[in-house]
Amino acid sequence: MSEIVVRPLEKADYEDWRRLWTAYLVFYKTSVSETVYATTWERLFTDGEFEPRGFIARADGRAVGLVHYIFHRSCWSVEGNCYLQDLYTDAEARGKGVATALIKAVQEAAGERGVTNVYWMTHETNTTARRLYDKVARRTGFIEYDLL
Repeated sequence: MSEIVVRPLEKADYEDWRRLWTAYLVFYKTSVSETVYATTWERLFTDGEFEPRGFIARADGRAVGLVHYIFHRSCWSVEGNCYLQDLYTDAEARGKGVATALIKAVQEAAGERGVTNVYWMTHETNTTARRLYDKVARRTGFIEYDLL
């Protein structure tokens, strides 16, 4: 694989973004409505301190990875936190540095805002991703709960 280029999402990336995000959703055996696709795409380009943002990774002339991230306030720091969300790499590009490059891009974007806490979640069965996460980050031990 050639050099991995990571850059912020652009409006011209819609088809690649949709393909990659759909593959991510399929991986987690879920889906979203057309309204959510449209709203998320719009929010990615809406001005605002707490609107979601995204990066796309390209190699060999095609999009091979995607990440969304969201800044939010915290009661534990003035600068706030950065939630890294929806990290995905095409199957044929896994293990070649794409996810690492996307994580680093989010970390750098957070650093530009003075945010040092970048965090994310993954499913306990996602062993491939967890091997990478165990190398690049610290596992906190916290367990997530959702109200149904």
